[in-house]
Amino acid sequence: MTIPDFQSIMLPLLQYASDGKEHSLQEMTDAMADRFHLSDDELKELLPSGQQAVFANRTGWAVSHLKKAGVFSTPRRAYYVLTKRGQDLLAQNHERITMKILKQYPEYIEFIGGKKKSQEKDIKSVSIEDEPDTGNSISPLEIIENEFENLLEQLSNDLLDTIKSCSPSFFEKMVAELLFKMGYGGSRQDAVKAIGKSGDEGVDGIIKEDRLGLDVAYIQAKRWSKTVGRPEIQQFVGALQGQKSRKGIFITTSSFTKEAYDYVSKIDNRVVLIDGKQLAQLMIEHDLGVSPMITYSIKKIDTDFFAGE
Repeated sequence: MTIPDFQSIMLPLLQYASDGKEHSLQEMTDAMADRFHLSDDELKELLPSGQQAVFANRTGWAVSHLKKAGVFSTPRRAYYVLTKRGQDLLAQNHERITMKILKQYPEYIEFIGGKKKSQEKDIKSVSIEDEPDTGNSISPLEIIENEFENLLEQLSNDLLDTIKSCSPSFFEKMVAELLFKMGYGGSRQDAVKAIGKSGDEGVDGIIKEDRLGLDVAYIQAKRWSKTVGRPEIQQFVGALQGQKSRKGIFITTSSFTKEAYDYVSKIDNRVVLIDGKQLAQLMIEHDLGVSPMITYSIKKIDTDFFAGE
């Protein structure tokens, strides 16, 4: 089963809290996980940022909506209890509690921005109020992170197109700079020791795995548009022997075939394959060829700060 949207979680939350007891957010999250029979893999599924589980985020958002509607109250920090309003709502026997149903409460209307200033009436925007009552309603944090992932993917595609249009000499310098930023080599000057070019718009070299040069890896970087197959990787592995190295990094601006991946998974040599998509992602991760445009800081309550209250 797929992870339920936060609107689907609201009615089960009311039913769980109908015992009148105080429940922590973690207790409710665990109870909802059991209620929806979620697997360990589903519970471990993270938001794009990797900072929070999707299900925990949606449960927290559902609790937040119910609290803003006056359905839940917080008798003490991080604990929730069903209110008289919540009991009455549960008694209405809805098949599903949705944002539309919660709009019967003035506090909730204010929470979702229903009261707008007159000068803002002509501004069209997509808000939580516009979320459908059915379907995969997701939290604002999920929306932000998903859109951020879309922006990263577009940036990655644009960056790869730019890399492919660069000159061979610039490509060689770019690869050396990336590996240096990733912690290889001793300095920018000796990050990659070139051992000759094959004339196919690529670079062959040896790179130190540590600053002392106690171990080295053989590297090939090809600014190609054609897919790299098993024959090219077999040739690369053969070249490792000539360079007295058992480790290799093969970088391409294109992609690898399944046979190429299968081959490197079965050999004794340790060979890492980096395709064009991964190359662009590594450059973004290490701020090479890209620069920050806008920074947004999303904050949350610091529970440690209030722990001694």
